[in-house]
Amino acid sequence: MKSVALPLIALIAFAGYTVSVMLSAEQSLIDFGISLMSRPDTAQVVIDLYLLATLAGVWMYRDTRKRGRSALSVIPYLLLTAIFVSIGPLLYLVVRGLQERKVSAPSAQEV
Repeated sequence: MKSVALPLIALIAFAGYTVSVMLSAEQSLIDFGISLMSRPDTAQVVIDLYLLATLAGVWMYRDTRKRGRSALSVIPYLLLTAIFVSIGPLLYLVVRGLQERKVSAPSAQEV
């Protein structure tokens, strides 16, 4: 449970915050993105964020392949990352941790 707890807490907290902000927003997500990119100072932050999101996407893809899973299985996480940035990698970490726990549980019972 230790490997899942922190990403799960972060995922729930951030996803909840994201939903609450989106429900109370006065403009659409696209309009908000356009307004952020219209100024150099906020555009720099957005570009930096998406560079990190790209690195997270590359890591998720490589990690998925290293674990012998299909490259297609990472597409939902990449799509979430493209839209909500942090939610995709956090969900990936939670699901990966649960899968590892599921795999290690039978071997722990055999001992």
